Amino acid sequence: MVGSVPVGGGAPCAVQSMACMPADDVQANLSQIQRLADAGCEIVRVAIPRRNCLDAFQRICEESPLPVVADVHFDAQIAIEAARRGAAKLRINPGNIGGLAKTDAVIDAAGEAGIPIRVGVNAGSLDDALAERDDLTLPEKLVESAAGYVEYFEGRGFTDLVVSAKASDVPTTVAAYRLLSRRLPQVPLHIGVTEAGTLFQGLVKSASGLGILLEEGIGDTMRISLTDDPVQEIHACWSLLSALGLRRRSPELVSCPTCGRCQVDLIGLAKEVDERLRNVANPIKVAVMGCVVNGPGEAADADIGVACGAGQGVIFKGGSTLRKVPEDQIVEALMAEIAKLPQK
Repeated sequence: MVGSVPVGGGAPCAVQSMACMPADDVQANLSQIQRLADAGCEIVRVAIPRRNCLDAFQRICEESPLPVVADVHFDAQIAIEAARRGAAKLRINPGNIGGLAKTDAVIDAAGEAGIPIRVGVNAGSLDDALAERDDLTLPEKLVESAAGYVEYFEGRGFTDLVVSAKASDVPTTVAAYRLLSRRLPQVPLHIGVTEAGTLFQGLVKSASGLGILLEEGIGDTMRISLTDDPVQEIHACWSLLSALGLRRRSPELVSCPTCGRCQVDLIGLAKEVDERLRNVANPIKVAVMGCVVNGPGEAADADIGVACGAGQGVIFKGGSTLRKVPEDQIVEALMAEIAKLPQK
């Protein structure tokens, strides 16, 4: 359990992100966390880069609407204090926090606080001895590193663990998690492609890698890492889970790619509808179609939609026509009908 959120054990894949405001700015972090919560985030991670940020971290934990994970590197004492000050979970890499000797005290602190630890290993921060081995592939090195830490933690009686083994390229990430799922079936996995990039590239890399894993039943909690507003990460997570039929929270937009038959500004209409749907927390299917070829027939399974013609659109519901409206009224008419739909 991360706060009130179950991870693993058959629970749905939990959606998370990470705050990116200055670590000592309490209100900025709380404001961002609230925006994340409103978008559907279930777990939020907050970095604690310095000991003098611990007071701010404690206040964030006390007032956050989401369980807060303490992200700690290089200083085991920060992790120990974070556990005492309200963290719902710790995220550490034993390899850069001072080795196993200093990790012992972190394990004890988490045990006393009754919170889990995510053991995170990354391709860029492997133990030197392991990184230099030429008899293992990079995915195998990541798995050996993670498995060694898990064995050590479990040997000390601490089993409340989550594991991640990330790389910045998709094939390595997928291979590592496939191996991990077989090597450590008892441990929930946090999946993600690390340092995936800016919005477009990051979405493509993350969707391809995490989509493969989720379709194979691998992944108990996830983050789509983007160099962008973290709220975009939450929209992306839910879109991916919805596309795979695993979890749905928000509307799904179905729209045709447009062609020479189209006689309206379909791209503009679809983008405006997509933006407006961000504020709708109902897992309905909405269709925006450019002409009669891709109209109510091909989108008959949509809860609500519009099929456009020459400067106008036909609003339909469940495949049945409701009314015609001129192009400049399509979005408002569609949103008005969406507001009438019952909550799924």
